[in-house]
Amino acid sequence: MPSRVFNLARAIFNGCLRAACGRLGLSVGLLFLIPWSICVWGSHAEKFGACQVTKISLLDDSFPRRYRQAFDRYVQVIAPNGKPINIFAQKEISDGQLRHVRDVLVHFLTDCPESQHGQQKGQVADRMAQNHAMIMILRGTDGEFREPRIPAQPLFDTETVVEGSVAYMTNDFESHRDATLEEVLHCVHDNGIGVDVKNAPPGVLPDYQKEIRAATTHAMQARIWPAATAPEDVKDWIDELRDEGSLTQEYLASVIDSYYGLWGPFDEDVGMWGVYVARTRKDIQAKDRQGFGLMDKFFPPFLTYTATIDPSMEGDFKMYFDDELPYTHKSRYLLNAELSGRADSNLIGNAKDNRLAGNLGNNLIDGGEGNDTVVFPGPKTHYEVTRDSQGNFRVSGDGVDTLISIENIEFDGLKKRHACFVAPVPPNLPRN
Repeated sequence: MPSRVFNLARAIFNGCLRAACGRLGLSVGLLFLIPWSICVWGSHAEKFGACQVTKISLLDDSFPRRYRQAFDRYVQVIAPNGKPINIFAQKEISDGQLRHVRDVLVHFLTDCPESQHGQQKGQVADRMAQNHAMIMILRGTDGEFREPRIPAQPLFDTETVVEGSVAYMTNDFESHRDATLEEVLHCVHDNGIGVDVKNAPPGVLPDYQKEIRAATTHAMQARIWPAATAPEDVKDWIDELRDEGSLTQEYLASVIDSYYGLWGPFDEDVGMWGVYVARTRKDIQAKDRQGFGLMDKFFPPFLTYTATIDPSMEGDFKMYFDDELPYTHKSRYLLNAELSGRADSNLIGNAKDNRLAGNLGNNLIDGGEGNDTVVFPGPKTHYEVTRDSQGNFRVSGDGVDTLISIENIEFDGLKKRHACFVAPVPPNLPRN
């Protein structure tokens, strides 16, 4: 029988262990502990909220011919009811862009336990699937090519901007304005939340839509959206939106883009090409309080997916705001990120609890503040963990990674990620 002293020591150890390493929601199933105060974990599964997801697949004969002629790949976000929300891509679209759109959709469908309307987003996903919600990622830019006659939310190549890409890092508003959040939100709003216009698909959050409508009406009356300084041709666009019943959808998308920092790098003190008065989250709070009030009722304050940094990115990718790096208006709202490719690039986290991963090059990964975890794709036997002369941890295996301000190491990341994917289900396409 263990002594009382041993039991007390074990209790203190376990308490310290949980305090140091338990904030990420991981079980204390420690594989081993490096004697330099860093925890090495072996169990954690990537989560996709209430939904399940598939890997990218080629369209097969289960899809009608017109779908196979228009697209070559697809991925599914499967709602709790077992029905899919299909995302299609044309051959000119990269796998990275297709995964990015999938991840943004899952982000919008991930529960926000403390919110008023976002506690059970599985219901939103179920309704989207019942309404045959679909997204299609198309080549080129809007109006450049004829769109397929498919009843899906369109999103174009030039609008689908992956973190770390040249367009993302340079904030290329002219030729690559990032519209992924906007267009995916339109799909969620139209088919899941629901809109209060004639012949719209039924939604599951009519009370939230009432609040969105009230905020839209107030914003229009107060010249918040469209702003008093908006371009002259905006009036015609607003009239079109009114005719097609899309005012609330476009207003909410304007708010969400500024909320997640997309217009922060813009060279004017406005958002959405001058249509919206707020450029940043701080601006929304100051200039559009009703719009700001909509955000935490459904949306999380940070982006919940793991951003896969484009392999073209070289140098540092920072996840905290740096006034000299305008792209960090956007990256500051990331929680999780992984490098890709083989470049000797670096990943620097923020003050939140980040999950980070390197690539096949030599990387410096700095977690910053918070309780941070670095994930390695292979089993722990594939790696050697040492300390350099500055006291930083070095992990050799997929290149040599230097870890700074990292509290946890996790192995078998690739195996666990693959275990999260499910097989595609019948496409459940609309009849028209």
